[in-house]
Amino acid sequence: MKNTNRNLLLLAAALFLCFTTVEAQEVTLKITKRYLNLPVSHQVDRAEMTFRADGKQERAFQIRLAPDTPDYWVFCDMSTLKNKEITISYQGNQAGLNRIYQADEIAGQDSIYKEKNRPQFHYTQKRGWNNDPNGLIYYEGEYHLFYQHNPYEREWENMHWGHAVSKDLIHWEELPVALYPDEHGTMFSGSAVIDYNNTSGFGKKGVPPMVAIYTADNPEKQIQCIAYSLDKGRTWTKYAGNPVIDSKAKWNSKDTRDPKVFWHQPSNKWVLVLNERDGHSIYNSDNLKDWTYQSHVTGFWECPDLFELPVDGKKDNTKWVMYGASGTYMIGDFDGKTFRPEAGKYYYTTGSIYAAQTFANIPESDGRRIQIGWGRISHPGLPVNGMMLFPTELSLRTTKEGIRLFSQPVKEIEMLQKEAGKWSNLTAGKANELLQPYNQAGSLRIRTTIKLSHATSAGFNLFGQFLLDYDMNGNRVNGVFYSPEERTSMEITADILLDRTSVEVYIDGGAYSYSMERRPDPNNKEGFHFWGTNIEVKSLEVYTLDSIWK
Repeated sequence: MKNTNRNLLLLAAALFLCFTTVEAQEVTLKITKRYLNLPVSHQVDRAEMTFRADGKQERAFQIRLAPDTPDYWVFCDMSTLKNKEITISYQGNQAGLNRIYQADEIAGQDSIYKEKNRPQFHYTQKRGWNNDPNGLIYYEGEYHLFYQHNPYEREWENMHWGHAVSKDLIHWEELPVALYPDEHGTMFSGSAVIDYNNTSGFGKKGVPPMVAIYTADNPEKQIQCIAYSLDKGRTWTKYAGNPVIDSKAKWNSKDTRDPKVFWHQPSNKWVLVLNERDGHSIYNSDNLKDWTYQSHVTGFWECPDLFELPVDGKKDNTKWVMYGASGTYMIGDFDGKTFRPEAGKYYYTTGSIYAAQTFANIPESDGRRIQIGWGRISHPGLPVNGMMLFPTELSLRTTKEGIRLFSQPVKEIEMLQKEAGKWSNLTAGKANELLQPYNQAGSLRIRTTIKLSHATSAGFNLFGQFLLDYDMNGNRVNGVFYSPEERTSMEITADILLDRTSVEVYIDGGAYSYSMERRPDPNNKEGFHFWGTNIEVKSLEVYTLDSIWK
């Protein structure tokens, strides 16, 4: 009997400890400010945090909540929960809960976009991680950039749809998170359309819905879902009938993701291009809700895009382009149900770029096919990771090898640039001398054409890093095969965009481009440096670039 009583007392003590621990891991507060600021430490493991309000779970995510001095702060926009009482639960070290605080400003607001390694003319979010651009669309004077986003850490996790808008493709305003994880899973990549004819039935009072089509990812499978907005993407309602496509069984694969949707006028149908297992599938719909499988093209991985472009700017001669996340593409014909490749696969860009998407709904008066890609680039010392590469215009041009895809920086870059110098017919030594005042510049555009003479290789460095390394004998630019249009030409042209942490280079008018992290050799003191035996710098233009965050 004594042993029984002792065991009961031990059990009661254990239960008491358990309950008090759980209680200690919860904080209840009334939301009176716009933001919750949360401390993050990479010295601790991730643990789940949940917000509950009015008896239901509002948010759930993984976070490394700092129990003491944080590495940096992140924030939650609480606008939709203002004046409500919420309960915050955390499964990790409870000490971090005591450091969370409310404010109408983000922790460190005064220094955001002024940090040493913050990109100055590329979009980056205030805090956290980004990857794939999603839902690129133009509507009523605004370019919308949605993107894969972890608001709670600078590493990948907790996929949401972040959101930013711009009136000129250059200056961006970050808006609150658009799509949060839900019972179907976390928010993976997708696209957006304007349903002008209200085929979905989501519109009202003459307002066409903006419809987002996205992948929800969970441990079991990846399914396709939709949501709609009637206020220019500021708030979203998820469709009660989600998912609209569940194709795991058909493909015997979880890899079914990244829907790209557009209206195909000749067939009077919505078209959805979906990466499934080993390539891109085509689906059709009348209403964005009910989808019918049509065809499949193998050989692509993730983040499909499919669009029509005029060849050499001639609207009576068009081809369709299909590509995947890696940037390889095919050229062919499309009838609304089947893409028929005629040429490819080719590549037009390499390096840090991944998962690039093009904007929907660009006005016919503009007519451009504008693309933004994810730059897999980190920013030392910042509470952010990833960036959006500079917007480019895509075009199809006839070359000696056939029709090829070209990309060049959008013309809007001229809004930022100020001419610092323009020269021609220089020796490498003289060009290097002229560039010395710009060695430490954070943001520059340099356009140059060099002509080889006594050697078959030449290039252009910045503190030892190859911005351009042209091996004419091996037909390589920075290690990647590249053959110029003029086979015996001794010249190569480069348009170089330098930001604080990134480099983008467009070769020979955009026939090939590449991007990379800016990595100067700390032991190299030479700055900008043209090299190559007796090369001629035929042209050299230098422009300083204003910050987009002023």
